[in-house]
Amino acid sequence: MSALMTNRRKVTAGNWKMNVLPSQIEGFINELKEKVKNDNVDVIICPIFVSLPAAISACKGTNIKVGAQNMHWEEKGAFTGEVSPTMLKNLQVEYVIIGHSERRQYFAETDETVNKKVHSALKHGLKPIVCVGETLEQREQGITSDLLRIQTKIALKDLTGEQVKGLIIAYEPIWAIGTGKTATPDDANNAIVAIREVVGEMYKQDVAQSIRIQYGGSVNAANAKELFAMSDIDGGLVGGASLKAEDFAVIVNS
Repeated sequence: MSALMTNRRKVTAGNWKMNVLPSQIEGFINELKEKVKNDNVDVIICPIFVSLPAAISACKGTNIKVGAQNMHWEEKGAFTGEVSPTMLKNLQVEYVIIGHSERRQYFAETDETVNKKVHSALKHGLKPIVCVGETLEQREQGITSDLLRIQTKIALKDLTGEQVKGLIIAYEPIWAIGTGKTATPDDANNAIVAIREVVGEMYKQDVAQSIRIQYGGSVNAANAKELFAMSDIDGGLVGGASLKAEDFAVIVNS
């Protein structure tokens, strides 16, 4: 199934990971904001928790939205070190990354906890960016499509079609994150088509054609235009390149 709908709004998000001090935010946004004035693209930055208040303040009056990199599914409780969806909403955060491969790899995130977090984020008015993707070993075993089907089905379990339309899915081949390796545009697009097909099986085709699916995996200023020109790639979830205002602006405007 190729993209039948051509009016999905592009979306590019910068995942800053454990980088950028709160004191550095204002200067970065001041450098970035004029470069990413683009009415055709949703622009999101996702700083670490301690930098969120500074980011919210610096992005006021711009077209740049702010997302968090993670959250707990409970509203409050004895979960030392965690941050709840209500806390994010209180800060006026709009988006939240859920299920990033680094959360899965280093912090015991599972498909089931991803689903819990997606439900909680939507309940509290946050917009989830749900990450799925395969390892190099899984890719070499030829099970990429199988794995993406499983991850997508569990992540979206018990959601309504209307809820799914408001989600963003980020296809992030784990072997291409921070390695400098990038899936070819055709490989990335084919994986995203496979994800869209799963959504179409679970819901109606209008849901599958409405949901925005990003590519993430060493997206940079040099390869973004070719990647984003593909039929089903609706933008990028950008890591290291989002830490450089000039590079991130090139990607947004691609």
